[in-house]
Amino acid sequence: MAVVLFGGAFDPPHDGHVALAQAAKERFDVPRLTVLVAERPGHKDVELPAEVRLELAQAAFPDDDVRLDPYPRTIDLLRGEQFDDPVFVVGADQFVDFLTWKEPEAVLELTRLGVATRPGFDQGLLDIVLRSLERPDRVTFFDIEPNPAASSEIRARAALGEPLDGLVPVAVERLIVERGLYSGD
Repeated sequence: MAVVLFGGAFDPPHDGHVALAQAAKERFDVPRLTVLVAERPGHKDVELPAEVRLELAQAAFPDDDVRLDPYPRTIDLLRGEQFDDPVFVVGADQFVDFLTWKEPEAVLELTRLGVATRPGFDQGLLDIVLRSLERPDRVTFFDIEPNPAASSEIRARAALGEPLDGLVPVAVERLIVERGLYSGD
C-alpha cells in the first residue's frame, strides 16, 4: 500500500486542504494520509510558529498522521526519510510551478505525484509541465470540487474578527478564535 504524503505550511489549514486530502485518500485507496507541516517552508513566509500550525493541522486532519516536516524542500524530505512507495499530493496550482522546485526530476525518481485538479483549471498549463518531464508516467491526476478557501483570506478575516464558517474545519476555527490567532496581538 502506498504512503500518501500531503505537505504544506497550513497557515491555517482550510476546507480546501481537507477536501484535497479526502479525495487523495479515495483516489489512492488509503485510510490515512501523512500530513507534513513544514517547519520552515522554503517557498513562503508563515505567520504562526510551526508548533501552532501543527496543532491546527491536527485539528483539521484528526484521522490522519500529522507531524512536523523539518525539511525546507520536498527533495530533502524524500532523501532524508524512507517512505514505502510514496505518493506526494499537491494541488494543480503547485504542479504548474513544479519545474521551479528544487530538483524536480529527482523528486519524481523518489515519489509519484498525485495532482488534484478542479473543474475550470487550465489543462493546458498542466500539459506544459507534463511534457517537460522525463518521467510523466510518475504523475497521476485526480479530480476535486472547487473550494474558495484561501489561507491569506482566512488570516485577513480572522484579523478582523469575522466568522470563518465554510472556510476552515470547526475545530480549526475554534482554536483560531480561542487563541486570537492572526489577530495581530
